[in-house]
Amino acid sequence: MLRYMLLLLSTLLIVPAALAVDEKDLLPIDQAFALSAKAVSRDKIEFTWKIAPGYYLYRHRMSVASSDGAFKTDALELPEGHHKKDQFFGDVQTYRNEVIGIQTGTADDNVNSVSFLVKYQGCADVGVCYPPHKKTISVALPALSQNTADNLDLNAGKKADFFGSTKITTDSLPLPAEQAFQFEAIVNASNELLLRFTPAPGYYLYRDKTKINIVSDNDVVVAGELQWPPAKSHKDEHFGDVAVFFDLVEAKLPLQLKDSKAQDITLKASFIGCQENGICYPPMKREIALSIPAGGKVGEIPVVKTTTPFSAIAWIQALLLALGGGLILNLMPCVLPVLSLKALSLVEGADNNGNARKKALWYTFGVMISFAAVGAIAIGLRHAGLALGWGFQLQQPVIVAVLALVMLGVGLSLSGVFQIGAGLAGVGQKLTESSGYKGDFFTGVLAVVVASPCTAPMMGGALAFAFATSPMLAISVFLALGLGLALPFLLIAYVPALAKLLPKPGAWMETLKQVLAFPMYLTAAWLASVIAAQRGSMGVMLILAGATAFAFALWLWERTRYSEKKFARVFALLGFLATAYSVFAIHKINDTPPKQIVSESYVAFSTEALARLQKDGRQVFVDMTADWCITCKANEAAVFSRPAFKKLLEETNTVYMVGDYTNVDPEITKFLDLHKSVGVPLYVVYSSKYPEGKVLPTIMTPSLIDKALREE
Repeated sequence: MLRYMLLLLSTLLIVPAALAVDEKDLLPIDQAFALSAKAVSRDKIEFTWKIAPGYYLYRHRMSVASSDGAFKTDALELPEGHHKKDQFFGDVQTYRNEVIGIQTGTADDNVNSVSFLVKYQGCADVGVCYPPHKKTISVALPALSQNTADNLDLNAGKKADFFGSTKITTDSLPLPAEQAFQFEAIVNASNELLLRFTPAPGYYLYRDKTKINIVSDNDVVVAGELQWPPAKSHKDEHFGDVAVFFDLVEAKLPLQLKDSKAQDITLKASFIGCQENGICYPPMKREIALSIPAGGKVGEIPVVKTTTPFSAIAWIQALLLALGGGLILNLMPCVLPVLSLKALSLVEGADNNGNARKKALWYTFGVMISFAAVGAIAIGLRHAGLALGWGFQLQQPVIVAVLALVMLGVGLSLSGVFQIGAGLAGVGQKLTESSGYKGDFFTGVLAVVVASPCTAPMMGGALAFAFATSPMLAISVFLALGLGLALPFLLIAYVPALAKLLPKPGAWMETLKQVLAFPMYLTAAWLASVIAAQRGSMGVMLILAGATAFAFALWLWERTRYSEKKFARVFALLGFLATAYSVFAIHKINDTPPKQIVSESYVAFSTEALARLQKDGRQVFVDMTADWCITCKANEAAVFSRPAFKKLLEETNTVYMVGDYTNVDPEITKFLDLHKSVGVPLYVVYSSKYPEGKVLPTIMTPSLIDKALREE
């Protein structure tokens, strides 16, 4: 294992940058090393690996063992391979193109098929090695010869009835998968398929372990969510309480069409079923070619939204969670720079209780209205079928760019480069003396826009309730969240004892104001890093150029405020126009940076890759993160980037899978919805004990992740 880890760790070091490979350029392991098996006789199994060009297998990493004990195996017979001096494994033999291994042994007389656990490992010539791969494969055995059969009890697996005849019992040999579970697909309408599953008597089908995929040219036809009839609850020895079907069942599959013309598609189905008091079949896969008639409705699949029935207790719990989450939000680094402005504003009005209370009320009003607005927009967009989660605003590069420029402007104002109004200057303060308390209101707006992505970790339950319930109840949850965020300032303004704790205004405020400019600059830098993840180096160049033009325009505008040479303002306006153009140019960049290549550290998330790893029996730890998620970055620094975490993955044979939600990703949004999460971070462990996934807390610690991965 140590050698293997060293091999993996060296992969990125020994491969030149010119040979860097994107994940999409690497074949899935089942395509790179296509495995098949057939029985030459009942005591001889032939395993064949078809190896893709540019890939090779290690001879010493290949093994075969009986997974059900029905076949007593000898040593796997392999041909001589190509001798190679390997940096970590020493003298090894490798195979290319094709290799056939012969497994001899003895099969039990009462079986007609056997299962084998096959292990192998290979690499690509570009320098990327796959982890050791495990695959269970079933092989049908030839029938026993007549001479052998004559010596067997012909009534094995049968019981005599009253008249001495025999009948097959449920304890008899299991049926072939095609007979045990028949599958049909029928074109019910242009926008719908009817899927029919027919388990044989004494067999049952798992509802939630059925996966459907549609393959069509240019993805013209896309599958929606499978609509099942009511299932039966079943206490299963393998998966616990599950929903199953014992008889014929028909499910509807809605289709999304991007073209109303007739289309040829291939439906790929994967499902799992079991024999009562018998075996469970490995995932069965079926493919059916279908023709979709012309005339179908083009557009999005209608989204069926379910609402949570009203529960006063659940509603009150959601309100309390939201209120607490808002309070905690005051301590998050994403919102602290903005709150510092509000604190200064309250100190400025400390000598006037009435003024301080008005400031606090206007700030609270801005916070609550903004949270309600952001929540309503998010819910509305999701109901419209858009794959957006909580914190969606920071998935939009234009919004991130504007926020970065606003934070820069606030910092420049605090540094004295320019002034807005006569009070404490900057966005989030009084815009002008004559404009009343607009500044306090917009401080609340700015705090919400920047802080809302940080709320998901602290109030996932409240947000989940809001997204599942009626719009009116949802708005009340968002208002409670806003009240929690604004509550400390309300208490300071309305509780005299707390207000007396505020320092008296003085010359020190000017120094503090200038010091607070630097957290604003850091916030702008963080937002620029989000742009880098969304739009690459070109996006960074544009935001820096825009920031320079913006700073120049603000400086020149201030210099010419009281000057009679008004023509200089033309150059300031040109600077503002250049700033606007940089934001527009960021919006026009279509290509996002490619995802990182598959390495020894993690693999990029996809539902197909997750299903494949589960099929192979691997434990998987899924990490849904985003570059704008502060909690995600804190967990990465505290846990996931540490050597102890990598060692834990090795010891528990766990695959670390990372989903990047920095940009809008419908596949990740669907995954979040599946686990009733409205935002990131989301951590889920898949194992034999938790085949449907176990959701972990959003705040990670080394001990928590250690316990979760060793629970298997």
